[in-house]
Amino acid sequence: MTPTQLTDDTLLRRYATDIAHVAQQPPATDLATLAAQLDTAAPRYEAAGITGHEDLETASLHLDEALRATGTDRDTFLRRADALLRPLVSDMTQEYRLAAGD
Repeated sequence: MTPTQLTDDTLLRRYATDIAHVAQQPPATDLATLAAQLDTAAPRYEAAGITGHEDLETASLHLDEALRATGTDRDTFLRRADALLRPLVSDMTQEYRLAAGD
């Protein structure tokens, strides 16, 4: 069975809204913006005492690599970023909202 292709749009749908909330910016519409917003959000999570910010920084690096890669290399970097973000972003953002009183 072939794994489903992971696309830029998939990552943006999954994470852009939550990360944009913490970055206090409009949701990203491309991977470069999402990576930049991850870099902005990571220290904000850290300042709020929310663990996992290091994985967001690493995911940002994978997205940067994906932007320069092609073919299976690009897919590998997208999957690595997704693997780091998927178990964290929603819960971290919910915790951040509670801490901020949103």
